[in-house]
Amino acid sequence: MKLKLFILALGLTICQTIFAQSKIKLTVLNVDTQGMDFTPEQMGNLLRIEAEKLDTFEVMDRYDVAYLIKKNNLALEDCYGKICLVETGKVLNADKVLSGTIELYGETIFLTLRLIDVKKQIIERSHVQEYLNLPKETQLMMRVSLRKLFGMPVEKVLEEGLTKKFNYESAINNPDATSLNLNGPRMGGVFYSGEVANILKEKEANGGFDVYPVMFQFGYQYEIQYLNQGAFQALFEILPLITGLDQNMFIPSLTFMNGMRNSRWGLELGFGPTFNVVKQARGYFQEGQWLLENTWDMANGANPYEIVYRLDSRGDYRLNTGFVFGIGKTFRSGKLNIPVNVFVIPAVGNSRFGISLGYNTQKRY
Repeated sequence: MKLKLFILALGLTICQTIFAQSKIKLTVLNVDTQGMDFTPEQMGNLLRIEAEKLDTFEVMDRYDVAYLIKKNNLALEDCYGKICLVETGKVLNADKVLSGTIELYGETIFLTLRLIDVKKQIIERSHVQEYLNLPKETQLMMRVSLRKLFGMPVEKVLEEGLTKKFNYESAINNPDATSLNLNGPRMGGVFYSGEVANILKEKEANGGFDVYPVMFQFGYQYEIQYLNQGAFQALFEILPLITGLDQNMFIPSLTFMNGMRNSRWGLELGFGPTFNVVKQARGYFQEGQWLLENTWDMANGANPYEIVYRLDSRGDYRLNTGFVFGIGKTFRSGKLNIPVNVFVIPAVGNSRFGISLGYNTQKRY
């Protein structure tokens, strides 16, 4: 048994040694910087760190590189061309040399990486990528460009956050904001169902409102983004709305919603309580007929029927509550956001359904 374990351990050690020896020796040198706050040496170190993470090459240690550079009196200040990189690679006994250039032009950062084959004295691979002006995310840019240089998969949300100007906001392309305010007007319609719809259509003399159970509503949405990480953002929304003015009704409401938004697709889901003020009256049902409380003839004794509140145009304004569920998608047109949402306020036999849309532009706070 001990002999088998010894042979297995020896085999693993030999395999590890062979694998380590088979790795290509890669030397990462400085990256030329133009318009950036980083030095070429700092950018080279960032590139070296990302190259080590790939675990594909035997990346030469930065201190060994510095030692050999000093020992052989080599100058790296302007060593970014193929000839200089090949000569430096030979001195450092490297198989490959990796270097590049990062430049800021207006609102765009251009990152170019070049892989040099020292023995063949050729540029084996090169990759050029445009990024948004997000200097704090330079290391992520290095990661994306390096993986694309070697044909490795890149997380799409990460790349879009770094490269697409009008991509949905995330912690990548909006790094300085702890919250994102996307206030804007909202407008749409709401459809009433069940008993409420019947009351709305009923004549006013019978306690109805003589209106259609489909009404226009408008208002304003106050949005706070309190969590902004990865592909998702957590939102808190406040929506004051007015419904029914198109049919000579005034139904104010206030809704509080908590939800999540996907930064890749612009899809969002929210839920929360809603409050509105509507006319309600006290009354009772007698043989299926709705009657107001004050219509009961006390000469007949105490009213035996249950007294309840119900929607009635002859009543007084009272607070009504509900719980709303909504889903939506935000479309982008330049810097303009166009949110479209559908929602439901469920209730037994009296659910409300609606759709709303709006517009706003990005504001950072």
